[in-house]
Amino acid sequence: MKTALPRLGALLALTSLTLTLLAGCAGTPERPDSSIRQALFNLGERAAALVMTAPSLPQPPSDQVLLLAPPEVNAGLGIEEIRFEESLVRALLAVSDGPQVLDWGESLNEGGDNQWRLESRLMADGPRLSLSDRELLPYRLTLTLRRPGEEAARWEQSLQGALDATAL
Repeated sequence: MKTALPRLGALLALTSLTLTLLAGCAGTPERPDSSIRQALFNLGERAAALVMTAPSLPQPPSDQVLLLAPPEVNAGLGIEEIRFEESLVRALLAVSDGPQVLDWGESLNEGGDNQWRLESRLMADGPRLSLSDRELLPYRLTLTLRRPGEEAARWEQSLQGALDATAL
């Protein structure tokens, strides 16, 4: 009987581990839009990192306020403007010691010295690229910083890449 007790303990431990693994696999299924969320999140992170390197943006960025203009998104990409804006806002807010982020409105045309209007334009940058297992959508994201009330851009940069069309 003494030799059966350690075996029983090992069997119970193995059973417990198996049930834990199975419970993890049977948990909430992956959301169908998780791929696009990740693709947009990555794009938002790249955009936020680029904005933080803007030489016109005074340092430290935590003293600045970014007023986000509604994004312009090419309909051919299949991305809703609100989803892209959400990803960009989340990425900007995630920057350590980053700026404050607000939605831009017409009433914010005359701002303080620490306010910057951030405009974003996500456009298709060529035809779809067909691969053996998916299609890629080339894009160009243009980011522009302006002072509220000014038409002239103080800074403008672009990012280029391709989004997996199956994720959209």
